Amino acid sequence: MTLTIAPRVRALVLLLLAAACALLAAAGTASAHAAVTGSDPGQGAVVDKAPARISLTFSEQVAMSDDSLRVLDPEGKRVDTGKPSNVSGTTYAVPLHSGLPDGTYTVAYQVVSADSHPVAGAYTFSIGAPSKTSVSVSGQSADDGVVGWLYGFGRYVSYAGFIVMAGGAAFVLACWRRGSGVRPVQRFVVSGWVALTAATLALLLLRGSFTGSGKVADVFDLSLLGQVLQTKTGAALVSRLLLLAAAALFIAVLFGAYDKREDAQEKRDLTFGLSIGGVVVAAGLAASWAMSEHASVGLQAGIAMPVDVLHLLAVAAWLGGLGSLLVALYRAPADTPVDRPAVRRFSQIAFGSVLTLIATGTYQSWRQLGSWSAFTDTRYGQLLLAKIGLVVVMVGVAWISRRWTGRLAETAPVEAVAVREKERVGAGAEPAGDVATTDAGDGDAPATAHSDTDTDTDTDTDTDEHPGSERAAQLARQQAARDAARQKRMRDADPNRFGLRRSVLAEAGIAVVLLAVTTVLTQTEPGRTEQEAKAASSSSASASSGTGASGALTLNMPFDTGGEDGKGIVTVDLDPARVGDNEMHVFVERPNGRAFDIPEVKVEFTLKAKDIGPLPVVPDHIATGHWSANGVQIPMAGDWQVDVTVRTSDIDEVTVSKNAQIG
Repeated sequence: MTLTIAPRVRALVLLLLAAACALLAAAGTASAHAAVTGSDPGQGAVVDKAPARISLTFSEQVAMSDDSLRVLDPEGKRVDTGKPSNVSGTTYAVPLHSGLPDGTYTVAYQVVSADSHPVAGAYTFSIGAPSKTSVSVSGQSADDGVVGWLYGFGRYVSYAGFIVMAGGAAFVLACWRRGSGVRPVQRFVVSGWVALTAATLALLLLRGSFTGSGKVADVFDLSLLGQVLQTKTGAALVSRLLLLAAAALFIAVLFGAYDKREDAQEKRDLTFGLSIGGVVVAAGLAASWAMSEHASVGLQAGIAMPVDVLHLLAVAAWLGGLGSLLVALYRAPADTPVDRPAVRRFSQIAFGSVLTLIATGTYQSWRQLGSWSAFTDTRYGQLLLAKIGLVVVMVGVAWISRRWTGRLAETAPVEAVAVREKERVGAGAEPAGDVATTDAGDGDAPATAHSDTDTDTDTDTDTDEHPGSERAAQLARQQAARDAARQKRMRDADPNRFGLRRSVLAEAGIAVVLLAVTTVLTQTEPGRTEQEAKAASSSSASASSGTGASGALTLNMPFDTGGEDGKGIVTVDLDPARVGDNEMHVFVERPNGRAFDIPEVKVEFTLKAKDIGPLPVVPDHIATGHWSANGVQIPMAGDWQVDVTVRTSDIDEVTVSKNAQIG
């Protein structure tokens, strides 16, 4: 049976890996975690006078290089001067040449978000009147192309390698404690270490091109590698490589000194030491993801990072142990099979891991989505629903596996068959006929037995000439065929063990696809951020429409004070936005558009060109999220800077700014 099932196992794994690659390739342009929530001038805006600078507001802090913000004229020539700077909070600006002529200008940006993912895009605005432009704004995503695909695949392999290595080692320590027969699992764990090490090195090389030009030729650019090493992601990858050196030592001891220990007390002591060391190394490796990606930024980062580490460790214990169990069931020697106590111990570990995943996954979902509607309205939420569905299916198959485990026969009868078989061979019995009879049902081994018989006939003459070496080789081939047939017969003697193998194989197949979905999920913009960006864009579009209709000035400015409930959008309405008396209304809304109150709002007007201001205005609270002030004096026309100070608690305060033509 083993000879016929193994190709099916390989084919299934290859098929599932292909599905995983397809999911990774489909990540597309949505794989950015910071979003543009505002711009000045706005997208598609037509301004009467050339602005002094271009500013972009993001949903979180971003890292910028000298070329992160570029402004191109209709001919495609750069008109920005200097390098981008952080003007306030999450708003970044770049100055422009003075006296720019009328026409359509293109703003292109390429930055790296705080959770290590590249963000790129472009939009246009016009001075005076729109015109034709030779600049294309398509294809701006930083993770498109070969480099982006390779980086995504490298992330998948790194996750898989960690799960195989950490989960497999835990399976050997906690479940399958026998010293013999663990060689297939050892190869499985070592392959996980090799995969994780190779993927980490590849990610380190790909990182510079992935967050920059996206060109394959830049992968081996040492100057880019030097820049990567100075970033948070580069430090995390280097730390991961150092921890992998410690993991190599752990694996060497686990399958070396630990495997050879015969004294029960010594083995218990070594098990305790290896368990502590293994948890420390595995937690450190998991932290290399948590400290550089989603969990490291945003809401409750101090809680989210240890929760993310715990989540990754639970995934490794469940899925990595599952893979090790599958290898043990299919590849372990028949005289030392994985026994029922080992399967039951793993079942208990898997159950605890699932409970941990439910708890940590619920927290992560709340943190990344923020609302029930994000499950269906955002790509992140849709992927999360797919992941939850796969987990539910996998738990259902695991329940079937537990039933097989409960009915699993003790290993004693199988071992008795092995002893009797060895006694027959030792007594000089000729089991060749048994081999042929047993293998006839399987359809593979009879050819092996027949081949040996033919070899015996064909080599009679050679045996006379070389009676020693040829006869020894012939006997070795016959013995190997008998051993293979005997192991298959013993392995398949228990139908419950056969059923367990099939259900565990199904679990492992689902796990491969589940890991692919999870990898894409970590590269996708969180639902909370996506909804905030949509709300800001909607408010901006609504304000633009209102301005055109009434002549009043409306400014929308996202803010983040950094505290609890510190994110929102403040809107300033100035009517009729002219020299003299004006009526001002200030509205404060959450990212989902719901009005809410804060302790204090202050507004200041400054005309830097004439050295006027700041002119402070403290509006009166009218209703929830609404403040108003009458008789706001604007002494002269010009490009006024409007500063709004928002205080959400006794200590959490931020000032956001925007320039506007008044009068």
